[in-house]
Amino acid sequence: MKDAFGTPQSLLVLGGTSEIALATARRLVARRTRTVWLAGRPSAALDEAAASLRGLGADVRTVPFDALDPAAHEVVLGKVFAEGDIDMVLLAFGVLGDQARDEAEPLSAVRIAQTNYTGAVSSGLVCAAALQAQGHGSLVVLSSVAGERARRANFIYGSSKAGLDTFAQGLGDALYGTGVHVMVVRPGFVRTKMTAGLQEAPLATTPEAVAEAIETGLRRRSETVWVPGPLRVVMSGLRHLPRPVFRRLPL
Repeated sequence: MKDAFGTPQSLLVLGGTSEIALATARRLVARRTRTVWLAGRPSAALDEAAASLRGLGADVRTVPFDALDPAAHEVVLGKVFAEGDIDMVLLAFGVLGDQARDEAEPLSAVRIAQTNYTGAVSSGLVCAAALQAQGHGSLVVLSSVAGERARRANFIYGSSKAGLDTFAQGLGDALYGTGVHVMVVRPGFVRTKMTAGLQEAPLATTPEAVAEAIETGLRRRSETVWVPGPLRVVMSGLRHLPRPVFRRLPL
């Protein structure tokens, strides 16, 4: 169970090699989290992530998980919850894609949608049902400001995050009053390996800053978290710009 400050004792990460997820796990382990499940495709990177958290004193286990295999989600994740209560699930997997290539190769675009949205819907519902059955827990969903309004530069990725964001908000409303807390996290540009080589957007942030915002959001039982905070105002303005004006912006 969580302590009075919202820190979970047990954590399940979907997307176990995500830099944001691992920064969050490190921060939580330094507080109170003792059991961590890293779910992801078997790889040396997943093993290294587990070893690094073990070095901080956590009991860490890995579980094979593929966002593109929703038929297996109920069985794979069900085995994790069968081991004991999970206080927090962090849904952190996703792919950025390459806009120019994905426009030219529709199957590549579909893969982004299947990973970022379909895979999240499947695994999110499985975890939500398990959290509801145990009567407590938080589901933290990593969304993106890219889902706030479609931009020419990344509308395929942005549309997948828009779908994810809407799904997570609705799921939070559906679970309200059940003891399960759903929190949507909307980072801006985050400096990670996934964004290396891309031109930084204004108000760029780091995995560690997102992790800090997640911890604060858990403590406050926030439903939506913007990282950094001023993006909330910026995106509100962009969302309401007339479309002809929005098209002319260098976005």
